[in-house]
Amino acid sequence: MTPIIGVVGGGQLARMMLPVAARLGLRLVFLARPGDAVAAVWPDVVEGEPDAAGLRRLAERVDVITVEHELVDLDTLRALAGEGLAVRPSADTLDVAVDKVRQREVLGAAGVPMAPWTLAGDLDAIGAFGAEHGWPLVLKRPRGGYDGRGVWMVDDAAAARAVVDEVDGAALLVEPQVALTGELAVLVARRPGGETVVYDPVETVQVDAMCREVLQPPRVSAVAAERAHDIGRRVADAIDSIGMLSVELFVSGDEVLLNELAARPHNAGHLTIEAAATSQFENHLRAVADLPLGAPTARGPAAMVNVVGGDVDPYERLADALAAEPDVAVHLYGKDYRRGRKLGHVTATGPDLDRARHAALHAVDVLTMPAS
Repeated sequence: MTPIIGVVGGGQLARMMLPVAARLGLRLVFLARPGDAVAAVWPDVVEGEPDAAGLRRLAERVDVITVEHELVDLDTLRALAGEGLAVRPSADTLDVAVDKVRQREVLGAAGVPMAPWTLAGDLDAIGAFGAEHGWPLVLKRPRGGYDGRGVWMVDDAAAARAVVDEVDGAALLVEPQVALTGELAVLVARRPGGETVVYDPVETVQVDAMCREVLQPPRVSAVAAERAHDIGRRVADAIDSIGMLSVELFVSGDEVLLNELAARPHNAGHLTIEAAATSQFENHLRAVADLPLGAPTARGPAAMVNVVGGDVDPYERLADALAAEPDVAVHLYGKDYRRGRKLGHVTATGPDLDRARHAALHAVDVLTMPAS
């Protein structure tokens, strides 16, 4: 008998698990807030926060717990696992995924390539690292932050001083700025017992520090793509990941370096819904339920473009976008409109990447711009 799966979080990632759960007959129970995206479309919701009280209420209803975000009380997850509840991914896996310094400690020991780094809480230490490895530098909060939050590019000591003042002397991860030729993400699904499937790398395109596009196949060398694929598997094994894992990577020529991790379904994998034999959401639920994993095979060229709040609520332009690009797949998340907020995504497939990308970008432009 398949387990009842508890999902911590009720945002768009949780919402995109629902079609898979309905098709496979899997029962999901979400720990979510009343206004979260999943609450409007799914009956089994435990209202609450991902704290000790909320997690224990969820645990009373389910056989296994997974997550759609990392802002979870890890101590309570460890306690629940000690009491016999299956927690997938484990609190130890999540502890690495939420901490960029832990990622570098654990994965560096496992031989994963990465840029030189240090943890520094004062200007002298940052300056010494810059003198050794060269400016500009990248300063990052070890925990928290996404879509560019908690990350600063600094050209010199004066710029670094402003960041140190802003974080009030908190320790920062310090790395040299890599001369990028691209960025990749590798999605890995891993089941208890070690069965693993690795998706082909996809290219991620950032605009204003937020992921704007995801492209399949990536526009990088075959050497870089193969190295990325191998790194993805190595990372999943090193942190004993269960469920979906997204390994984000920097590319500089043929060199591939660790950026960061997400131990859950991820924005970089949304195009797998239409463009892979098995979507990331299905393989996440299969892995968490300890069911055989599906093939990660790409169906062909594809492009995903995020719908970010612009001059108009995209729901007002949905009919126009569908008319303009009838072959694309539009996903809107049911979120309240706000400029700069991720409100959905569009995926297009096609005979080649250029045409798929053009169609997805055009549909998003129609969704986010007023009618002329």
